[in-house]
Amino acid sequence: MTTFFLARHGETVWHAEHRYAGNSDVPLTRHGLGQAAALGAWAVGAQLDAIVASPLSRAQRSAAPAAETTGLPVRNEARLVEIDFGDAEGLTPDELVEQYPEEWAAFCEAPASNPFPGGETGRAGIERALPVFDELVEEFPDGRVLIVAHATLIRLLFCELAGMDPDGYRDLLPVLGNCNVTTIVYPWATESRAAHHPRIRLLGYDVPPWHAGV
Repeated sequence: MTTFFLARHGETVWHAEHRYAGNSDVPLTRHGLGQAAALGAWAVGAQLDAIVASPLSRAQRSAAPAAETTGLPVRNEARLVEIDFGDAEGLTPDELVEQYPEEWAAFCEAPASNPFPGGETGRAGIERALPVFDELVEEFPDGRVLIVAHATLIRLLFCELAGMDPDGYRDLLPVLGNCNVTTIVYPWATESRAAHHPRIRLLGYDVPPWHAGV
């Protein structure tokens, strides 16, 4: 069984202002850097075999302390980049309601299926990112892998892997804290997903690193 520790990156300037940050490269705040340091401290005892991160700088900077404390390199994985929010990039929900009322309503109704103008569907994000997990399971069949990525993508992938409708991710999983740890294991065969059964077992969701088990 492969154990995955999924961590959202630290706080960014846009997230502090509740602005949508998809594939825009937004830097961490000072608080975000502190959150990344806490994740690095957690990694000391996590017995990791690999650290994999989105190429966006907020994910890279969040993974860096874990690399420093474990001696493992950060492996860039372009398929783990956040969902592209298109014209919504940099906007707050209030601004979206004002500028794109119909599109915002459609997104709220089915957020994995209805993208913002010029953006990517959540389902497309799942399709590009899911093979990363399968490849890492093959490479580390009994390993422990830290993945540092993004809130929307992680929640979408979790729903897909747990056999739930990704369009429900905002209601089911409304919050994912910065640099918090979600722990899943892959014990089941790939074919089980076709029968709408979970591919994973959940050991912990959205746990602050100082409380996360290893």
